[in-house]
This record gives sequence, C-alpha cells and structure tokens, in this order.
Amino acid sequence: MKSNLRAFLIHFFAIAIFIFAAIAFFTPVLQGKVIFQSDIAQYTGMAKEQTDFKAQTGEEPYWTNSAFGGMPTYQLGAHYPYNFVKKVDLALRFLPRPADYLFLYLLGFYILLCCLKVDYRLAVLGALAFGFSTYLIIILGVGHNAKAHAIAYLPMLLGGIILVFRKQYVWGFILTAIAMALEINANHYQMTYYFMLLVLILGIVYLIAAIRKKELKHLFTSVGVLLIAVLLGIATNATSLMATKEYADWSTRGKSSLTINPDGSPKEDTGGLGKEYITQYSYGITESLNLFVPRLFGGSNSEDLGEDSNAYDFLIERNISPSQALEFSKGMPLYWGDQPGTSAPAYIGAILFFLFFLGLFLVKTNSKWWLLGGVIMSLLLSWGKNFSFLTDFMIDYFPLYDKFRAVSSIQVILELCVPILAILALNALMDAKVEKSKKLNALKISFFISIGVGILLLLTKSLFHFEGASDPYLEKNYGNELMTMIRLDREAVYTNDTLRSLLFVFLAATLLWFFIKEKINKNVFVLVLGLLILFDLVGVAKRYVNDDDFVRQRAMTTPFPKTEVDQLIKQDDGVFRVYNPAEGLNGASTSYYHQSIGGYHAAKPAKIQDLFDFYIYKVNLNVLNMLNVKYIIQQDENGSFPAQNPDANGNAWFISTLEKVSTSSEEILALKDLDTKNNAVINNENYPEITEFQYKKDSLAILTLKSYQPNKISYISDNANKGFAVFSEMYYEKGWNAYIDGQIKPHMCVDYALRGLVIPAGKHNIVFKFEPEVIKKGSTIVVLSSGLLALLVLAAIGFTFSRPRKKEKE
Repeated sequence: MKSNLRAFLIHFFAIAIFIFAAIAFFTPVLQGKVIFQSDIAQYTGMAKEQTDFKAQTGEEPYWTNSAFGGMPTYQLGAHYPYNFVKKVDLALRFLPRPADYLFLYLLGFYILLCCLKVDYRLAVLGALAFGFSTYLIIILGVGHNAKAHAIAYLPMLLGGIILVFRKQYVWGFILTAIAMALEINANHYQMTYYFMLLVLILGIVYLIAAIRKKELKHLFTSVGVLLIAVLLGIATNATSLMATKEYADWSTRGKSSLTINPDGSPKEDTGGLGKEYITQYSYGITESLNLFVPRLFGGSNSEDLGEDSNAYDFLIERNISPSQALEFSKGMPLYWGDQPGTSAPAYIGAILFFLFFLGLFLVKTNSKWWLLGGVIMSLLLSWGKNFSFLTDFMIDYFPLYDKFRAVSSIQVILELCVPILAILALNALMDAKVEKSKKLNALKISFFISIGVGILLLLTKSLFHFEGASDPYLEKNYGNELMTMIRLDREAVYTNDTLRSLLFVFLAATLLWFFIKEKINKNVFVLVLGLLILFDLVGVAKRYVNDDDFVRQRAMTTPFPKTEVDQLIKQDDGVFRVYNPAEGLNGASTSYYHQSIGGYHAAKPAKIQDLFDFYIYKVNLNVLNMLNVKYIIQQDENGSFPAQNPDANGNAWFISTLEKVSTSSEEILALKDLDTKNNAVINNENYPEITEFQYKKDSLAILTLKSYQPNKISYISDNANKGFAVFSEMYYEKGWNAYIDGQIKPHMCVDYALRGLVIPAGKHNIVFKFEPEVIKKGSTIVVLSSGLLALLVLAAIGFTFSRPRKKEKE
C-alpha cells in the first residue's frame, strides 16, 4: 500500500511540474493571449466558411467552397461522429494552447521513461530535456500544431511497444492501442510514418537479440500483440483515415492522370510528389552539427541581434537612425545553410549531445543499438538531396515515402532518440552496480569527443565563407558592404555559440565527475544538471518563441482584417469566386471573406493545381470564366482594387456542344481556346455511356441558382429542350450526388474539373448534395473498435486488481 501511494505521489508531482513548466514558458496564456501562429492564421482563413456554417446550423458540412474552388474539409478540422478518441485527447490537452502541446511533450516522454524503468527523477529531467528541444518549440511558434500533436504522442506509443517486448503484454497492449489511437487522431501521418521507420529498426535489433537468446516465441508473440494493438488503435480513427485516403488520391499527393507538363514536355509518372519537391528542404551535412551548436549556420532567416551586431554599427555609421538600424538588426538574415530557409535550428542541446555519447559507452542494453540506429537513419535521410543515393532509394522503393515533403523533418526521430539514450546513460551512471572506473572512462571519452567537435569547429572556421544561397538576392537589396557586415555577424554567432556549447559540456562533465567521485548526492546532481539543461535549451528556444509572439485572442480568431477591397466585394450578394493574383495558389486571406480559387494547404486539390500551372498563372480568362471568377483583385499606384470580370460564366449554364477527348492531357489542353460558355470538353474514356454530344441551346432557357450552402446547392432549370448543363463547382466523385426533382441522377466531370449534368426538357429542381459515404462506413468501424478498446481497458484494470498481491515485508 505504501509503495502504491508513493508511486501515485511521484506521478502526481511530476505532472504538476509539467503543468508549471508549460505555463511558465508560455506565461501570456494566463492573460488570455494566444500565440500568433502564421500557419494557423492561414488555416483559419481556409476554414472560415465551414466554421460559420457549423455555428449557424450545428451541422458539419464536410465541404467548403471558400478555398481552391472547392474541396472536402477532411484536412480542415472536420469533426466526425463518435470520435471518442478526440474526447480523450481534449481531456489531456486541458491547458491553453500552445501550453497544451508542450504539456503533452512532457507527459508522453515521462511515460516512456517510466516504461524503461528509469529513476523517476531522471524521468522528469528527460521529459523536460525532450520538451524544450528547439525544434519542438519552434513548430508551436509557427503553427505546425498537427505536427506537434503527432510528435507528442510518439514517446507514449514507443513506451507501449517497449512494455510488450518486456513481456508486460496486457498493459503494453493497452498503452500501445490507446497511444496509437491518439497518434492517428493527431492527423499528421508523416510523423507517424517516420516513427514506424524507427520501429522497424527496433524490431530488427530485437530480432537479432531473440535469435541469440533463442526467444523467438516471445518475439513473435510480442509482434502479434503489437499488430493487434496497432490495428485496434487505427480502427478507432477509421473515419478520419478513410476520408484522408480518399482525399489524398484527389490531391497533389495522389497519382496524376496527366502525361504532360505545362510546357508540353513529358510528365514523369511518380505516383507521388516529385523528388525535387520532396527534397527541397534537405539538411546540409555539416549543417547537422547545429544539433550541438545552435547558430552554427546562422540560426534562422530572422535573428535578433539587437545593438550587438556589425550590421547595426555599420548602419549607424551611415547616419541611419538608431530605431531603423535596430529594427534591421532585430530581423537579421543570418541563416546560410542548404535549405531555402528555416525558422530556427534543430538544436537538441549541447549537454544532451554530450550525454548521448556517454550513453554509447555506458549503456549495455539492446536499447542502445536501436536508438543509435534511429539517430543514424534520421540523420542520413534528413540530408535528402545531399545524400541522394539513400534518398532516391527510399523514394523509388520504400512504400509511401514519396507522399511526404520536407525530408529534414525526419530529424524528429533523432530528437526523440538522443534524449532517451542520454537519460539511459544517466540512469547507468546512478546505478551502483556499474563500476566507478567504467563510469569515469566513459565520461572521459564522451567529454573528449564533444569538446573535440567544438574545438574542431573553431579551428576550421576559416574554411567557411558564411555565404548562403539567398545572398545574391540579399546583396541586390542591401548592397555589398552591408552584406559583408551580415557575414561578419554570421561568423560572430558561429564563434559565440560554439564557445557557449563548449562551456555547457564542460560544466556538465564537471558535475558528472563530482557525482561519480561521490562529492554530491543524487538529488543535488539531478537538480543541478536539470537546471543546466533547462538554462541551455530554454535560452535558445526563447530566441525564437517568446512573449513578444503573443497577441490578443481576436488577432487569431480574426487574423485578416477586412480591407476596403473586401468591403466592396461583399456588397455583391451573389455566389461567385474571387482571385487574388498576389496570393496565387498559396494564401488564405481571400478565403476568409470570399469564395477563392486560392488557399493554403500542403495537399492541394490536384486539378486546381493543374489549372493554375497550365492557365491561371498565365491569366487565361477562359478558365477564370468557367470557374465563375467574378472579381480579380488587382494593384495600381493607389493600392488594391477589385476588378470585376463581366465575362464570368455564372453559377451554371447550358452548352451546345460536348467536345470528346480520350485522355486527361487532351482534356486540359482543350481548355486553352475553348468557348466555355457554349462548349464543354469531356473525357469519353471515363464516360462511354455518353453518346449525345450536340444539344439545342435555347436563348430563353433558364438555369439559375436558387439557394446555396457549402454542402447543398439548389438550382432551377426551365428549358424547352433537353440540355447539357455545366456547373462552376469542382467535381468530386466520392460524395457529391446530383438530384433532379428528388431523383438521383448521374453527373460527370467536364472541362477537366467541373460538374456536368444532362437535364431533361421542362421545369426542374436541381440539387447537388454532399453525402460522403466514407463518413457512414467509417463511423460504423469507429463505434465497434472504440467499444472493444474500452472493454479491453476495463478488463485489464480488472485483471490487474484481481491478481493476488504479494505481501509487503514488515
């Protein structure tokens, strides 16, 4: 009983520490402020129509016309029926955002270290070291919430897997299933995919160990238990997964049906994203050392050096006002690495870097090998095009690898593995069974390696020119002399941060030496080491995410103030689209107030991307007309203004001729000079049942919009003849149904992206409803799997408490 009470109190106080740490780092949340996250601002713009519709009707639309001409809301925060996992997740994320995600980081890693049977003091220390890693903080700053969400549950999932391999099958199964359910619910499958690569390495290590120990039966039992747990966790998210898969095939992540590029050259059939796009954000090989030295390659695109910079002094000497010079110095373009840009370095901490090497020499369990393998795998793959042999192999032969971009983000696996091995090293250091001489020897080697890396960086500094890929552009804007000062500032932070990292390694090594020599006790040792790690990590994280990033809540709920242009367009109460060339296909401010053909999402609808690439970027009015773009936001010397397009086709229209083609490439090419008001093009290979291609177009025929909702659009048709109608709405086969006078009728894709429908002669009511079957099917699976998981949890609890307890020693 005493041991159970002690364990409860330990976990209670650990959670209290995590709550305090999360709130302390993001203290403005106590004032009701929110962090300004650029990506979330864009998401808010994209989701405005569906958010308003839900507020007004209480109904989930599952479709929005405010972005990309129209798309499902599956990736825009759609809420699915019977999503019990979401309720559990929300219960865990009870703190104000983004403190909730930081708390999840800490809690998940603490659970993992508890599963690894680490000393509770080190478990708390390790959780803090993981949670305050610079990359994990910066993604909260810019609004990569789904990524942060998914990363936060990875340690918990890993803990469940480890429990199963340690023959704790019941609770290992339960933890794995629950963590997997929460992980999938986070909806960032790239992070989950990368984690599964780590699990593959872990499995190989355990397989080798099982063969050596002749424990294959246990291995296969563990794998079987884990497979069932993972499948059950996945099943509880069936609706989300099925809907995402359906949309992914329709998006730029799916296989393109085109065989040509916009310039007419043959299109590479990749079945996924292009290699250049995937590897655009590739980590530089030498740049990876910013895991140890934060600003080795300048840090970020916008570093705040204040008055302590060469550029500031240079500007002051040129009679630039101190305020202007300071403003420039607070946003210095110091990054000069291989990536197009970065918001912060992926710094894991100099002390963690040092302790990782300590773990390589001190930890003797199998964990060391899969952790080392995970670090190496993560590092090599993060290099992308800079290590093309491995990257090309993964893209060409590894399933689904080509579905994800920004290969540098695989370093999250490294950032998970390094602190684990670092804490395991400390756990071994605190183990009285390990000989003191072995501890001292491991300390000596790891210290010399870490110090050696730092000294080598200082000695080889002259080999670098501190020039980045964007310097020619910067030099054009700033001039040669100012760029020279910027390069000197890059060199200065290189030196300063290297010396900073060396200092932290020296202090940590000295502390470890005192502990091994029994000059200080465990509590003092852990406390001081924890303070050093926090001082190191928080000090760097605060450079990039701090109180200045917080704004009043209204700035996020209404991130795009209504402009005069918006007010003028809103005076038109029709249903139409707006195009803002300044945003193009990558911006959601227009979507916040209007139905836009642009938007902001990593997985855009493939057909709108194609239309932009082939025509819209070239301002082809035929295509803009068929998309019912009534206003184009233009610029002149007086600012922005909405130019009305008088030739927009409207919401729907009858055509006289269907032009027949046999491929998607022919279909999109036919749009170039197509008179979209009178003609439409159809891929007859997809609709062989269509045999009538000429229709009598009556000038007195009426086809008008009756009512509009994002998931239900009604029209009135009055035509003396049988006609073929084109609707300026995006065609999406799996969800939209067409009804004529209440009877469902087949509709088809015409003009490459729009909806077409044969309408009989006479007066008719035409209704398009978005009724995705995937929601109904997925919900059934979710209810069954969630019920089963709940029963298994209750059974596990009953099993645990029904077992006879060992008598406590008096």
